[in-house]
Amino acid sequence: MTAVVLVHGLYHRPAHFAAVAERLRTAGSEVVVPELHRGSLAADTAAVQAAIDALGEPPIVLGHSYGGSVITGVSGAGHLVYLAAFVPDVGESAAGLGGASPQLQDAIGPGPHGSTILRPDRAAASLYHDCPAPLAARAVDLLRAQAPGCGRGVPVRHGWKHTPSTYVVCARDRAIDPGLQRRMASRCTDVREWRTGHSPFVGRPDLIVDLVREPLAAITSPG
Repeated sequence: MTAVVLVHGLYHRPAHFAAVAERLRTAGSEVVVPELHRGSLAADTAAVQAAIDALGEPPIVLGHSYGGSVITGVSGAGHLVYLAAFVPDVGESAAGLGGASPQLQDAIGPGPHGSTILRPDRAAASLYHDCPAPLAARAVDLLRAQAPGCGRGVPVRHGWKHTPSTYVVCARDRAIDPGLQRRMASRCTDVREWRTGHSPFVGRPDLIVDLVREPLAAITSPG
């Protein structure tokens, strides 16, 4: 079965996608969740590109939030999925497209060595407000410091221009304005809208699994 690459956003870790990855593996997919936090968009993109290149066939590549900027710059994907994610065009960055909402910006605080963090007492209200409390608390605990400047990185290539793509608008998102998401979604082949917050991979992992299975089925079906 076609492999799946899951790409997290700023402040997040691969472990945030554990529930999605487990379900996809149980269904028979090879799943790779690269660790970002390489210090720049270019370095993060290179890490994901290496993961794609190591696979034997073009995978489904899903990017969440800032992860959309990352997957925009890769080659070799069979299908791109943008989950409440940035879809930069030539010369654009996530920050330049609009970046974080005022509510999420208010949750950002100073971290060590010039990094920033999300304040634990404010992060859940922006990122996980519609998730069950125990899952939201676990997700907050997993958040890590973020190196500066990644959101201002500009992709070198723009895979959505020539690779089939799906955009998922999260209509109750408090981290990235849903209106901005809808505008970016117009760049993609297919658009869905879910009545969720920013992080359905925490509270509604089955939604993502079902979504990813659609291009998987299309890629693996005969003829």
